[in-house]
Amino acid sequence: MQERDKLKNRWSKAEADKAVKTGWRKWGGDLALRAYTSRLIGGQRQLVLHGGGNTSVKGLFTDITGEIRPALFVKASGHDLARIGPDGHCALDLERLMRLKALKKLSDDDMLKELRRGLVNPLGPTPSIESLVHAFIPKKFIDHTHADSILALTNRRDGKETAQDALGKDVLIVDYKRPGFDLAKAVLRAFEKSAVDAKRSGGGGGGMVLMNHGLITWGDTAEESYSATIRLVNKAEKYLKGHRRGVARGTPEKALERAQKRYLWIAPLLRGLLRLSSAASKRYDRHFILKPLITSESLAFAGSKKNRRIALAPPLTSDHIIRVKPKPLWIDNPDLKERDKLKSQLEKAIGAYAESYKRYFGKHSKKAASGIAPLDPLPRVIFIPGVGAVCAGRNVGEAIIARDITEQTIHVKAEIASSGEYKGISERSMFEMEYFNMQSAKLNAYDKPLTQKVALVTGACGAIGSAICAELLKNGCHVAATDLPGENLAALLNDLKPAYGDSIITVPLDVTDTKSMAEGFGHAVGEWGGIDLVVVNAGLAHVSSLAKMDPASFLKLENVNVHGTLNTLAESARLFETQGAGGDIVLISTKNVFAPGARFGAYSATKAAAHQLARIASLELASLDVRVNMVAPDAVFSHGKRRSGLWAEVGPDRMKARGLSQKGLEKYYHDRNLLKEKITGEDVARAVLFFATRQTPTTGATIPVDGGLPDATPR
Repeated sequence: MQERDKLKNRWSKAEADKAVKTGWRKWGGDLALRAYTSRLIGGQRQLVLHGGGNTSVKGLFTDITGEIRPALFVKASGHDLARIGPDGHCALDLERLMRLKALKKLSDDDMLKELRRGLVNPLGPTPSIESLVHAFIPKKFIDHTHADSILALTNRRDGKETAQDALGKDVLIVDYKRPGFDLAKAVLRAFEKSAVDAKRSGGGGGGMVLMNHGLITWGDTAEESYSATIRLVNKAEKYLKGHRRGVARGTPEKALERAQKRYLWIAPLLRGLLRLSSAASKRYDRHFILKPLITSESLAFAGSKKNRRIALAPPLTSDHIIRVKPKPLWIDNPDLKERDKLKSQLEKAIGAYAESYKRYFGKHSKKAASGIAPLDPLPRVIFIPGVGAVCAGRNVGEAIIARDITEQTIHVKAEIASSGEYKGISERSMFEMEYFNMQSAKLNAYDKPLTQKVALVTGACGAIGSAICAELLKNGCHVAATDLPGENLAALLNDLKPAYGDSIITVPLDVTDTKSMAEGFGHAVGEWGGIDLVVVNAGLAHVSSLAKMDPASFLKLENVNVHGTLNTLAESARLFETQGAGGDIVLISTKNVFAPGARFGAYSATKAAAHQLARIASLELASLDVRVNMVAPDAVFSHGKRRSGLWAEVGPDRMKARGLSQKGLEKYYHDRNLLKEKITGEDVARAVLFFATRQTPTTGATIPVDGGLPDATPR
């Protein structure tokens, strides 16, 4: 296993003073410092990952009558400590929460209602699931983390003794309780019991270990509480280092390269099998986004059969269950040479996993609240010897979270295996946490039609291509925007990345080069596991009469518009056949296929050939549940600041022929259609979206986007 660096105490008086100065007027100094040290915690992966952990500070608020009352400012559920600000902490009426101490029982629903009733701002976000823990501990600043080294101490058969030995008698140890009211009461009892011992109860630097869960520290100041976290975590790491057996061995670079190549070979198969199908119609299949974990540590872990048992053991902490399921899938002896055999292995393994999950749900749901519905039964983490781990999510964000949790899990489980025997929480406890409504609420809903889809768009930098990319992203899609390399592609990424983050990549691609085409598709597969939608948009235009046509210019258009389309369709067909999960292809055709224009012969003829290739593809690929449709727009001059490349080529000739300015030319095309509508890139993009969302069982069809041109009506 790999060594980890000692955690550094990143407290800076200058930065703390700056935080106070910036936030004092609106939030007050304590809350400003609370947010500052929360970000310090969130920025250290050994402490928390992706929204994990929570922090609080006790202070005051003024109610509507002007009365000053005690308040608890606690992290809002689901907020990420790495980026949290003062407004990421909910203000709760502390006196109201403290009255709950007298209760012996409190259901999940009632606890949530009480937390909502206790909000100073009733319209604010839901407080952390562990708000009552923070309320019941009589300290001002409180930090709760899921530190790797603390979990490595507790998640073992002798975990309580190991944690006490490592951290000392001044640290309280609390047996595992599910987060919520039961845990808050257990923490309160432990704190009250220790109150007779001044060493345990007083001063700064105190700490509490929650078995199979994490660490709580407190202090009278933000610095004191944060520093206690760093001190105890480093103390745990020092203990583990001193009891570690064996020496970490690196993985040869060639082994990592082989694993990467194997993943690209496996990913489309795996993603095709990891899908949720509707009993009513194949139209509504939902796919998963994949992220591989291919590191020296993951390869070594997956490559040893002795690790299978601990891999299938419960997650490190109950907080992880909603992200990675109660257990991963382990593929025994994968056939990494024959695709058909591997597909059969994966299909059987995923089917067996799903059946096992259904039995798990059936067993434990009998004791749960009535009306509870099962979550999907598919794995989120798949260990494949020779590859490492493959992690899945409903979108790229969830897949990244699953990957990062898996990386932490491998490290901690390997750490425990080097000096002891792993032991996690019970299956019943896992079920209770997986179906705890305050936890499941953290997951993003299927709120957009293309949330689980991946698209590849050729010719993405132009007016139509960029509009299509933006529309797909807006509807939740993951988009590989491809075009020739250069400044335009870089600018497109700069425009879209701030709003869509990891859901957008740009890929240099030449549609006339089959090698470039294969590499471009491979890049998208490597990024997200596969492709569901291909938008064939790359194309060129040329103005010339037939009599004066330069054969070289015609061949140039033929190479891009015809051969480029053929290359894109062929690569799409091969990938969709491998995935075995259907797909969509949308060709951006043109009204010129049906109503060609004079001096536009090269464009009209080559686009007509591309259109015909797409119609043939609709015949050939229907058996794979791949739909091929066309969108035929009229003149689109720009999309935002992006001018159409076609009209940069064609526009001057058309303006000269008609004696019009640029604005006059655009008005001419606006006025010539029946609806007197300006045709925009967004209009074309919405037509693509219609096909991409499979709103009707349609293939081989053309949608005109031209405002109504009788001569161009498909027939």
